[in-house]
Amino acid sequence: MASTTRPRAGRLRTWLTLATDNWLSRGYLLVAGSALGFFLWAVYLSPDPGFAAIWPFAATLPLSAVAFLAPSPELDPSVDWLTPLLFAAWVTLCALVNAGLLGMAVRAFRTRSAA
Repeated sequence: MASTTRPRAGRLRTWLTLATDNWLSRGYLLVAGSALGFFLWAVYLSPDPGFAAIWPFAATLPLSAVAFLAPSPELDPSVDWLTPLLFAAWVTLCALVNAGLLGMAVRAFRTRSAA
């Protein structure tokens, strides 16, 4: 009997297609990527990063709110170098999920207006 489920690679490819096949999602990814780039520049190259994490956090809400669960340097100083990388990886994942949801919405509006 043939399997009715799609392989994981196919689902990932479908989701990435949704996240990049329209201008709205691409624009969103550009904004989120710019915010993330500013964050990484501020953390690693700027003398005072200040509130640099606000921009990528706000650009990827509501899913990025879970980023508060990332390890804090105040709790364990040994992960001080890892926290910005974990935050950047999480923001990247949140941006891809949000862009995929935008892509689904655009596709739904296109099919509705075409009918």
